[in-house]
Amino acid sequence: MTLRVSTLFFDMNSFYASVAQAEEPALMGRPVGVLTTDAPGAACIAASIDAKRRGVGMGTRQDEARRLCPGIVFRPVKHDVCVRYHHAILQAVETVLPIHRVWSIDECSCLLTGSQQELSRAMQIGRDLQQAVLDRVSPALRCSVGLAPTRLLAKIAAGLEKPGGLHWLLPHVLPDRLAHLALDDLPGVSWRMKARLEAAGVADVPTLYHLDPKRARAIWGNVAGERFLRELRGETVVWPETHRGMIGHGQVLTAGNKTPEGARLVARRLLVKAAARLRREGFHARSLHLSVKCASAGYIGHGGDIRATQDTFFLLEVLGRYWTALPPHRPLSVSVTLGGLVPDAGVSADLFAPAQDRRALCAVVDRLNQRFGQDTVRYGQLPPHHVPYTGAKIAFGRIPTAEDFLE
Repeated sequence: MTLRVSTLFFDMNSFYASVAQAEEPALMGRPVGVLTTDAPGAACIAASIDAKRRGVGMGTRQDEARRLCPGIVFRPVKHDVCVRYHHAILQAVETVLPIHRVWSIDECSCLLTGSQQELSRAMQIGRDLQQAVLDRVSPALRCSVGLAPTRLLAKIAAGLEKPGGLHWLLPHVLPDRLAHLALDDLPGVSWRMKARLEAAGVADVPTLYHLDPKRARAIWGNVAGERFLRELRGETVVWPETHRGMIGHGQVLTAGNKTPEGARLVARRLLVKAAARLRREGFHARSLHLSVKCASAGYIGHGGDIRATQDTFFLLEVLGRYWTALPPHRPLSVSVTLGGLVPDAGVSADLFAPAQDRRALCAVVDRLNQRFGQDTVRYGQLPPHHVPYTGAKIAFGRIPTAEDFLE
């Protein structure tokens, strides 16, 4: 019987640290920690394979990293550089196989068709893909590849060996091939879900694998549990399409911005970035919410529905009212969220909207900043302390565009 797989999943290994090594080849072979920003108190958001093996990971402070891994080298994350490498990697992969979907800055999947699905051929495609990235982008950039009949299993297979692994999973080797994994090693099983599974008597992956699908639905609390289980078993599952419902940005305040006035200006800055994204992506927002994390009061905030808009001036006026309504506080972080998104084509004219339409003016500001550089034209005062990549950071499920770095 010919073994067949239909999905190839690839995962760039230690992506942020590998990009730093690609930019500085002298760092290859040395332990590298990638920091949130270039500051003495910044923590690691990523680490090279060598540093990970010595216990350095996300959230590790620099002094602790030095103790765990003597000789470690630190570099601040450069989001624009990482995005540039991301696109170079996609181009390299496309020389071997068309990309079906990009899942994050360092993960993508491809569909195999026809003779490509034969396991021996699929394995060779995986090796060709790994080599294409090394040859066309950088020898510092290694990836792990997984092959399986479903995306979930292919993603698990890609995680079985790092760096540079190439593995396959098919129903006839399951669940034995996964028995060594912890529940929260599975993609999509958070520590909260792990606790719910354990409370339901599911303590390991084999037990989960043999669970009744209806029981999985009950534990998850919705149909996602059954879909997850069936995909884990290698069954074809059609997941519903998701739709964008909000655009938001947040920022942990630096020492120079940890005042009510500094936090207010950061919130304005974040909202300006979010509004520019609204226009660029073709949406209007129907709600605005402001949240502030405080040293003593915890989270405070304000928000509500607004008329459908993409007018930065109007949004800043609303934000000003929300901020004034907040109680006195000692801010630690701020976030703004534009919700209730509707496509431009779905917005009806508002009879009660102000006669002055400033969308054209906002669009002119966008074009000037894109052409001449960030903050060529500003909507008022900037925060006291400039924080690089405000509103343009890589996040799970979001890859900034080139325009994000110029707004």
